[in-house]
Amino acid sequence: MHISSSDRLPWYTKLAYGSADFGFAFVDSCVAVLFAIFMTDIVGLPARLAALAIFVGKSWDYINDPIIGYLCDRTRTRWGRRRPYLLFGFIPFGLSFLMMWWIPPFENQWLLTGYYALAFFFFDTMVTVVTMPYFALTPELTQDYDERTSLTSYRMAFSLIGGLVAFVVPLAIIGETIPENADRTLMMGAIFAAAASLPLLLTFFGTREKPEYIAQTPPTLRESLRAARKNRPFIFAMGIFLFTWTAMSVIENQLFYFLEYRMGMEQEAPIVAGVVFITAIFVLPFWVWAAKKTDKRKAYIFGMLFLSAVMVTLIFIPPTLGLVIVLILAALAGIGVSAVHVLTWAMIPDAVEVDELESGARHEGMFYALVTLFRKVAVSIALPLVLLLLDASGFLPNSASQPESAVNAIRFLMGPLPSIFLIGGIAFALFYPLSRQAHHETREQIRARRSIDLTPAD
Repeated sequence: MHISSSDRLPWYTKLAYGSADFGFAFVDSCVAVLFAIFMTDIVGLPARLAALAIFVGKSWDYINDPIIGYLCDRTRTRWGRRRPYLLFGFIPFGLSFLMMWWIPPFENQWLLTGYYALAFFFFDTMVTVVTMPYFALTPELTQDYDERTSLTSYRMAFSLIGGLVAFVVPLAIIGETIPENADRTLMMGAIFAAAASLPLLLTFFGTREKPEYIAQTPPTLRESLRAARKNRPFIFAMGIFLFTWTAMSVIENQLFYFLEYRMGMEQEAPIVAGVVFITAIFVLPFWVWAAKKTDKRKAYIFGMLFLSAVMVTLIFIPPTLGLVIVLILAALAGIGVSAVHVLTWAMIPDAVEVDELESGARHEGMFYALVTLFRKVAVSIALPLVLLLLDASGFLPNSASQPESAVNAIRFLMGPLPSIFLIGGIAFALFYPLSRQAHHETREQIRARRSIDLTPAD
C-alpha cells in the first residue's frame, strides 16, 4: 500500500525520536538486572527486605500511570501535548536514577529498606512522567501500518543499545558486587544519570506533533477509560504486551544469578549479555521485513515460540559444555529478544485509529498508560515473588557456593517460568483482530468521515 507524504518520516526524525529510548532502556535494564543484587550483595539487605522495598516502591505505579496518561492527553501548549514533559522532566529523571545507587548512613536495616522504597517510588514516578508522553508520540508521528513498524525499529535499536550498555558497562565500572565497591556503584549512577537523561532533549527538538491532534477537545477521564475498555484490538495488544514483557523482566532479573550460580560464568556474564543484545540489534530489520511479508501478529507468534524454545533449552545445558555453547544460545535468544522489542510495541499504536473511528477522539496517553500500568503491576508482583522464591530455596547472598535447591530455583526462574508467560502472550496474539488490511480500512473510514466533516453545509 502507498504511504502518503504526511505519514512517511525522514530518517533523522526517526533517529531523533528513537534516541530517547536509549536512556529509558538503560535505566530499566540496569535496575532490573542490578538493583536487587545491589541491595542484597552491596547494601547487605536480606532478600525478603529487598523484595519489600521493590514492592512498596513500584506499587505507586498502580496510580501514577493513568494520572500521567490522562494529564498528557489533556495538555495543550505551544510545544504540543507530549514534548513538554521531555523538556521539563529530563533533569528530575536523571536525579531519581542517581538516588537508587546511594547508600545512606543507616545501620538499621528497616531504615535502609524504607530509603530504597522511597528512592524506587521517586524513580518510578519520574520514569512515568517522561516515558508515558514519549510512548504516546508513536501513533501521532505516523498513521501508516508499516511505517510505524519502521519507526519502532529505530526506537528499539536505541533500546537494545541501552540494554546492552546496561548489562556490560555498569558492572565494568562497579567490579564485583561487594560492599567495598559502593563508591564505584554511586559513580556509575552519576555517569548514567546524565547519559540517560540528555537524549530526551534530542527527541524534544527533533520531533513535531500534528496540529490537528493538539487542537482536539481534551477528553475526560471517564471517556478515556471507556474508549480503552471498548477497543477490542487494544485489549488483545495489551495482553500480548503484558505477558511478553513480564517474561522479559523475569529473564533480566535472573540472568546474572543464572550465569554466576548455575553456569559459574560470573566474569563472562557481560559477554553473554552483549551477544544477546548485539544479535537483537542486527536482527531488527528481519522482523520489520517479516511483519511486512505477513503481519505483526504472525511474526510475533513465531518469534515467541522460538524464544521460549531457546530459554527452556538453556537451563538443561550443563556448565561443563563451556562458554561457546552458552554464547550460541545467547545469540539465538537475541533473535527472539529482537522480536519482543519491535513487535509488541508496534501493535499498540494501530489500536489508536480504531479508537478514533469508534469514539471520534484519540486517547493515546491513556492507552499507553494502561499498557505500562498493567505491565508494572504484573512485574511488581512477579519480581518480589521471584526474590521470595530465591529466599525460600535457601539462596545465600554473595556466597560462591549455593545449595542445590537454590540452583534449581534459579533454573526454573530462567526457563520454564518465562516460557509460561510467553505462551500467555501467544494465546492473546492468536485472537488479535487487527491485520494490515483491517487497519487500512479503518484509516480509510476515518479519512472519509473527516472529509464529510470538512465539507461546508449548503
